[in-house]
Amino acid sequence: MAVPFVVPGPSGVAVRTRLKGLAGEDEKVLRLVGDHLGSLASRDLRTRCAAGPDHDGEQWARRKRVLTEGSSSRWAGSVTRATHDQWALARRGQLAHIQSLRAGVRTIAHRLSLPLGEKGSKRAPGGYRSRREWHAKARRLHVLEDRLQAAQADWQAGVVHVVRGGKRLLTTRHHLEEAQSTEEEWHRRWRAERRFLQADGESGKRYGNETIRVTPDGEVSIRLPAPLAHLANAAHGRYVLAATVSFAHRGGQWADRVTANRAVAYRVHEDTDRGRWYVTASWTLPPTRTVPLETARADGLVGVDTNADHLAAWRMDRHGNPVGAPLRFDYDLTGTAPHRDAQIRHALIRLLHWAGRHRLAVAVEDLDFTTEKSREKHGRGRRFRDLVSGLPTFRLRFRLVGMAAELGIPVIAVDPAYTSRWGAQHWQEPLTGNTRKTTRHEGAAVAIGRRALGHSIRRRTAPPRIHQSDGCGHRTVQAGSVAPGREGHRPRMPGPRTRSVPPGRGVNVVDQNTQHRPGCSAEQEFWQQDSLPLSL
Repeated sequence: MAVPFVVPGPSGVAVRTRLKGLAGEDEKVLRLVGDHLGSLASRDLRTRCAAGPDHDGEQWARRKRVLTEGSSSRWAGSVTRATHDQWALARRGQLAHIQSLRAGVRTIAHRLSLPLGEKGSKRAPGGYRSRREWHAKARRLHVLEDRLQAAQADWQAGVVHVVRGGKRLLTTRHHLEEAQSTEEEWHRRWRAERRFLQADGESGKRYGNETIRVTPDGEVSIRLPAPLAHLANAAHGRYVLAATVSFAHRGGQWADRVTANRAVAYRVHEDTDRGRWYVTASWTLPPTRTVPLETARADGLVGVDTNADHLAAWRMDRHGNPVGAPLRFDYDLTGTAPHRDAQIRHALIRLLHWAGRHRLAVAVEDLDFTTEKSREKHGRGRRFRDLVSGLPTFRLRFRLVGMAAELGIPVIAVDPAYTSRWGAQHWQEPLTGNTRKTTRHEGAAVAIGRRALGHSIRRRTAPPRIHQSDGCGHRTVQAGSVAPGREGHRPRMPGPRTRSVPPGRGVNVVDQNTQHRPGCSAEQEFWQQDSLPLSL
């Protein structure tokens, strides 16, 4: 089991607002600038992918000089950095794809080597159930091996496959009827996704950014590239938009950075479905020291179990005992991506406000299902695969860390192994009463909280060795077969007794007839001792 740890806070902040009141000329200029810089970014990405892993600083400087001729030095710096980040992301995705293919090949090869119908174990799957399934998986094994060989060849050669605008949107072009879209709408989305309108910040410069500048009053201006300098409506080749912006979320932090001329990066993009323009401001946060684990769990915490449609939470004291009643925070993950994100944020803010009122930390599982979604891993359990894929692990973790850091609430991550199973086994039934029926998810929340506190999940642990049975363990040495009286009763131990024994009962202490029935036949036997006369 991995040791629980306090999750560090976010390294940056990004806030977004809408550009309201844009004139027709403003939108025209934004599209021209974005299309021009997008073409430069596409050419630079092709150059970067051709260089491969052998790319060095000299080649980076050469790329920047080439882009500066068609834009400016600051635009060229933003384009080259974005290109390098995109190439690195594709490289990491390629490695993850190779690892997934290796896991699939290894699992299928193992199951094919087993006899048909052989049962598996907890650590390894069994054989396939029928000859037909075995044959289908044998064909799939050859397909995966071919894909793995091609992916490994690309990895060794440093070749990556990147689509500016997104591969999903590119393939949608061939399925417009299924996507319920027209060719004109697709082209509009495609051009919008391939535009480049983002600029990195620079500390010490006016308002933290010389390329895309936003003043504390909300005025937005853009430094035009050299070929489009004739479109400027302000001094020094700048174009000032008619719209003004204001950041409702973290607006005070943004204003403090802009006033102090600290670096702020901006990105302007168009939402073609709504016909709106947005601007996103982002900046880095200084690294902060996390709260020690013992301090975070000193007064107890809130154990949280993540599910496909709700968060199950239960408050725990520092001794690992559930306090009060469990809480359930529901969310709906159907619909569009913004709707799902809003549902997650709404559930998390209710959870964090409840934890903040009691000044408690939040304990969650360190879930990561990146390599656990394949059918080779879960077999025919499609419902379970869909359930695992539907869990918002990355989005929930990303949102929880950022929102908790803003409220000053520590987040403790624990190992997710067996929390649901052991929570249901040890806590679901004991916490169920006449007025409350505990679910297995609420039992898992208790298990997560106890693991974060450093306690075992079991409600009771074994006593010390010296307190078990006869002081040093159970008796295992028995009398031999030739020992006389080995089948008889255990002799009575002499010495004072802890409880009084009525007259005539101590002789037959192991006789059930004597123990359970007063006035039994044993008391009338000839060897029964008479009471002492009172005259002596």
